[in-house]
Order: sequence, then C-alpha cells, then structure tokens
Amino acid sequence: MLNMEEEKKSRVLVIGATGRLGHYLTRFSIQSGHPTFALIRNSTFSDPSKSANLESLLRRRHSPQSLFLSPSTSLIKLKGSLDDEASLEEAVSKVDVVISAIPSKHVLDQTLLINVIKRTPPSRSDKTQVSDLDHGFYSKKSEIRRLVESSNIPYTCFVNEVDAAAFTIKTIDDPRTLNKTLYLRPSGNVCSMNDLVEMWEGKIEKKLVKTLLLRVNFEKIKETPYPDDMEMVFIYSVFIKGHHTYFEIDESCGGVNGTELYPDVKYMTVSEFLDTFSRIVTK
Repeated sequence: MLNMEEEKKSRVLVIGATGRLGHYLTRFSIQSGHPTFALIRNSTFSDPSKSANLESLLRRRHSPQSLFLSPSTSLIKLKGSLDDEASLEEAVSKVDVVISAIPSKHVLDQTLLINVIKRTPPSRSDKTQVSDLDHGFYSKKSEIRRLVESSNIPYTCFVNEVDAAAFTIKTIDDPRTLNKTLYLRPSGNVCSMNDLVEMWEGKIEKKLVKTLLLRVNFEKIKETPYPDDMEMVFIYSVFIKGHHTYFEIDESCGGVNGTELYPDVKYMTVSEFLDTFSRIVTK
C-alpha cells in the first residue's frame, strides 16, 4: 500500500537497475520518495555482482516483494526482460515514468519496450557526431531516440553517471523538461585537453613532457576492431573535436540546461575528480 505522500509522487520503473548508472538512478528515485520498480532478469539472481548491487540498497528489512529503503518507500522487484513482451506490458502498466539505463551496446534492445510504451504509455520515458569511426554507435542511439520521438511518447533525453542520475531524478514531475533534451554542462567542467594538463600539473606540482600531435592517425582507429576502438573514438570526439561543447543549448529546439534548472544538485567538478588521483600520485 502506498501512503498519501507516495501517491503524489510519480511511480518510476528503472530498467537496468543492477548496472552502475541504474543503481544510482534507483537509489535517488527512492530517496526522492518515488514508488520505484526495477525490471530484473532471472539471471540477475545467479550473478554475484548484480545480486550484490540489489542487496546494497537494503537498509531496513525486506519481504519477497520489496526491499525497503525508508519507512515510506520501497523498491519493488518485477521479473522480466527487454525481450519478454508480457513482462514489459505488466511493468509499464504499473508506473508513470520509465527510465532506461541499459548499456549503450544494447541500445537497440529497447525497440520492443518502446512499442509496449506506445500501447500502454506512462507519462514519461527517459533515455540516457563522430564521422564514420564509431561503427554505428551513435546512429544506433539516434535510431532509438528518433523512434521515441516519432511514437509521441513523453520523454526526456540525457546526453550525459552518479551526478547524471541525480539530475535525471530531479526531472521527474518537472513540466519544464517534458519532451526536452536535458544537457548537463556544469560550470568548470567544460575543459580542453590543455586545460586538463594545466590543472593536473598544478596539482602534482611538476611539468609534464608533452608531445605535439600534428595529425590524427585515422587508419589506426579504423583498423582497431569494435569495441576496442571506442576509447580512441571518444578521445578524438571529446578532446580533439570538442563535440560535446561546440553548440549552444537552444531552448527553442527543445534543449534545456540541467545545471541551471537544478542549482541545488551538488556535482563533482573536474578539479575534485583529479584530486582523487593526485593524492595517490603525491604520496
């Protein structure tokens, strides 16, 4: 039974709750008072690491149906999978919001889920440019995004893990983000490679030996099989081309800046992240 406070909050279904991002999404959803459901595959219960992720959410007591994290909210486990249409229909029918946090390499596995949502729509569905080097990685994500948009399913798309999860949950029940793309561009976290090098040198108090790269070896990237090449692709995209920062966030085109909408969310800065490594290096 849901209490009156819970009834005012949207009911949330997290798909991929045993993953890293999914774990934090689930935790923040419950902490925010949302009745939270997780779609769990049978194989999860025989996987030690995934079972541990679920059990780590346990704080108080549990029953066969729920893991109670507070006196008023619980994580309700629903058995099912993205290739089981009946389980998807049952899960979607119980909630107002669907959050998909599956690994990017399985992005196309969401097609059946989207078709189910079209027939039994919740109030919102949330999803989490590199030339031809990405082996269709971005085109597959775009295919799913276009499918969501063309299906007229209310959604919020996220470009950008612990911090991203916190911002994601904040958007639930916020009409300002409905059918919008939420960009996370925290102040001080937009850095070039030179900015990062300079910041790191300041923390370790020494200068690094630098090698000037006059040209990118595209052939090496192309010859490296997928997914081993993805690290090089992302480095090229982010640090050389700056694909995540070359555009302005245009509200007229459906973009909103999450860091401006939710200034109360405490996020880790690039400088703070580098501090975790500098303490090790300087010991």
